[in-house]
Amino acid sequence: MNTFFDTVPRSELYLFLVSFIAILFAYWLISYFLRKFGRDPKYLLPEGTFRKLSWPIFFIFNSILIRSEALRTILNLTEHQYFFKKTSTILFIFSVTWLMLNLLKIIKKIIISNYDVHVENNLKARKIYTQFNILERIFMFTIILLAIGAVLMSFESIRELGVSIFASAGVAGIIIGFSAQKMIGTVLAGIQIAIAQPIKIDDVVIVEGEWGRIEEITLTYVVVKIWDKRRLIVPTPYFIEKPFQNWTKTSSDILGTVFLYTDYNVSFDALREELTKILENTDLWDKEVNVLQVTESKQNCVEIRALMSAKDSPTAWDLRVLVREKLITFLQQNYPESIARNRVLLEKSTEENNNS
Repeated sequence: MNTFFDTVPRSELYLFLVSFIAILFAYWLISYFLRKFGRDPKYLLPEGTFRKLSWPIFFIFNSILIRSEALRTILNLTEHQYFFKKTSTILFIFSVTWLMLNLLKIIKKIIISNYDVHVENNLKARKIYTQFNILERIFMFTIILLAIGAVLMSFESIRELGVSIFASAGVAGIIIGFSAQKMIGTVLAGIQIAIAQPIKIDDVVIVEGEWGRIEEITLTYVVVKIWDKRRLIVPTPYFIEKPFQNWTKTSSDILGTVFLYTDYNVSFDALREELTKILENTDLWDKEVNVLQVTESKQNCVEIRALMSAKDSPTAWDLRVLVREKLITFLQQNYPESIARNRVLLEKSTEENNNS
């Protein structure tokens, strides 16, 4: 130890110690404020914020310390300046990227925590969830891509190679662009969905004849959870280029219909009274729409449409099933002759009448 201290210049040793203490103090100060804001109800940072930010900050400070000339002098490795600086640069880029990704997740968690998608009127919450889920992926992809580019460009040889490749890659770039246009179009469709929002997380949609809910939206595909627990994987351009049904675009409430086909001698007023009685005796009805109309008259029957409203599509489905069953039971018990049937008129010929 005496030999070590004798060979190390005191000025460099003191400079390193001051730098080390300053970095420790800065790290402690940041940690103190993070913990304080995490406990303060006014700020109340999400759980695990300190843990997510402390390690990236720790490595950022270490990258600064590794770059110091005093450390190389103390270790007697002044001739390895290039290695220390490159290590410091790469560690700094890695730490800043890590910090930005964690900050992005924390910001998303803070904003999303103010919205609950499990409540009935969750339209705004679903909009926020959809935008942040897609935009988070875009930002993460961009940050990681820039970080990799920054690390590669920090090497002189790779930077010169990159410049020469860019200078002579005009034709190759055009070919690659044409080859990748489908992938680029898919990514742009994902961005367009995040901004225009033709669909949102938990939207009720009918896609390819299948009824389901939007379960996940990525830059390249959308997962639709079908009512029977299957998953329909749809490319994002589908929702930009093709028509589909969105039952919860502006609100979750929806109208349900039930069609009955009866004989002409049915009592429409009795059916209206029975429909009102059925709706008033169930919690599935939201007490907004209650209509019964004759929508078609055919050769052998009339078409009757019962129109009712519910708070969302699953409730509307259950309500339609209930109303259909109750109305058919009502006709069976009270107007059995009104059930649609085919009539056959038998007439005796003139000769048969004379013989009789």
